[in-house]
Amino acid sequence: MNVISFPNLGITFNINPVAFHIGSKPIYWYALIILTGFLFGLLFVYKTCGKRGVNKDNIWDIALIGLIAGIIGARIYYVLFALDEFDSVADMFKIWNGGLAIYGGIIGAAISAFIYCRIKKLDTAKVFDVCAPGLLIGQAIGRFGNFVNAEVFGGETDNLFAMSINGAAAVHPVFLYESVWNILGLIILLIFRDRKKNDGQVFCFYIFWYSLGRIFLEGMRNPTYILYVIPNVLGISQLVAAVLIIASAVCFVYLQLKPSKSENK
Repeated sequence: MNVISFPNLGITFNINPVAFHIGSKPIYWYALIILTGFLFGLLFVYKTCGKRGVNKDNIWDIALIGLIAGIIGARIYYVLFALDEFDSVADMFKIWNGGLAIYGGIIGAAISAFIYCRIKKLDTAKVFDVCAPGLLIGQAIGRFGNFVNAEVFGGETDNLFAMSINGAAAVHPVFLYESVWNILGLIILLIFRDRKKNDGQVFCFYIFWYSLGRIFLEGMRNPTYILYVIPNVLGISQLVAAVLIIASAVCFVYLQLKPSKSENK
């Protein structure tokens, strides 16, 4: 049981990470919250894809394949940059012990979606644009899994949203900052997507927005929750974010300068 409080807001939560048991098997809130985020994101994309020229059946396939590929990608990413945490190769497969990285999940899901689109001869850029809002929805909800686990927090602070875990000094609730950042990105994305010039720009914006937030929020994290590429200097997620910010910005500008399909007619 964790006692998580926001002293400056006068709010306290008593949270058991285990939601319930099926027999002797514990079912954790973290898994349920991640699943909820996935389902809400999928539902939004499913409800909006038709009028944007993407078949609903394809969305189901992409989501289910992407879920599996995302989990695999998230685990591989984490393992690669936390090898010292594992005593054997067998331990690397024990995903139930924790250890997933969101960037790995995004990369894994994106690769699987790209391959699916190529096999099915779908418009890849259009499909990625349609799926982008669902990713932000899933990530905004999913970050609360860190809240119930009392993890992925930042350094000490006394700001309005300062969070204390089990009576310890108040810290930055980084999970909350990232969730709010994703919600703001979702609002901007939904406003922008009907004004895009070419397919692919919505997904580029998603990558840019998420990476921009991540490059700053990663630096706010307690070092315990940072996978370092340069020990105590540079987190791998910050490096990936920097690369993706540049790549997505260049791609967005290219698509903006490129004649649209209507202009080519």
